[in-house]
Amino acid sequence: MAIPKYYEMYKSFLTVLLDGKVHTIKEEKQQVIKDFRLSENEIAELLPSGKQTVFDNRIGWCRTYLKKAGLIVSPCRGQYQITDAGHRTYLENNIIDDTVLKQFPSFVEFAFGDRKEYQKENDAPVTDETPQETMDRVYKELNQSLANDLLTEISEMNPYRFEVLVVELLVKMGYGRLQYENRVTRKSGDEGIDGIVTADKLGFDSIYIQAKRFKDNSVGRPDIQKFVGALAGQGAQKGIFITSSTFTKEAVAFVGRNLNYKIVLIDGMKLAELMIEYELGVSRQYTYEVKRLDSDYFSEE
Repeated sequence: MAIPKYYEMYKSFLTVLLDGKVHTIKEEKQQVIKDFRLSENEIAELLPSGKQTVFDNRIGWCRTYLKKAGLIVSPCRGQYQITDAGHRTYLENNIIDDTVLKQFPSFVEFAFGDRKEYQKENDAPVTDETPQETMDRVYKELNQSLANDLLTEISEMNPYRFEVLVVELLVKMGYGRLQYENRVTRKSGDEGIDGIVTADKLGFDSIYIQAKRFKDNSVGRPDIQKFVGALAGQGAQKGIFITSSTFTKEAVAFVGRNLNYKIVLIDGMKLAELMIEYELGVSRQYTYEVKRLDSDYFSEE
């Protein structure tokens, strides 16, 4: 089954607490996993930010909203108990979602703040996403838009300038630049090699680069075979092939089968993502800090 939305967990979360006793968040998680038959892969699935699992994020907001509605209380950290309102709500509703929670003023105030207009009781939940999921999604969409803008600029770039960009990016990523080489090899007579970097800044293990700035054409298997031949001519076995476009399936398959050479393929979208991550050709516009509760500060020794 798919990972349930945060509001789909409400009923399952309250089920554990019906005996009136205090239960841990671990017990709550186990109940939700059991009710929705979640697999290990689903439990381990990460948010786009990669900093938290989708499951933990959603059950965390499930807990927060139930608490804000007054359906549960937390006698101590990580432990929860149902209230009279929570017990009554559980028995009176086959389905518990945000529509049900909107009957509680404390939930409405938390979820909507000073907004006077919000969905009526018979409307669907406000959103399928938790606040963190919304932030991650919007962040991803902004980066995708920026990546497309970068690719537009790259497609108009001089091919030699593109080779320079590629080497500059690799250096920003932590690779070293050979001190006795220019940033890129000579425009002519480069024997199929567009640049050389080392595996680290100390100069160990040379890595050879091929950079192709294509606007529409994809890089095919013949291009990769030529690059392998160029590596062989240098007595090398490691290379990075970077293009502003895409690789054909045949090219990708050829690299996968060629065990004698370690070649990494980076297409245009991956290139743009790396430029954003390592801040090459982009600048910061806004910075938002998202803080969390420091539980250690409030713990008693």
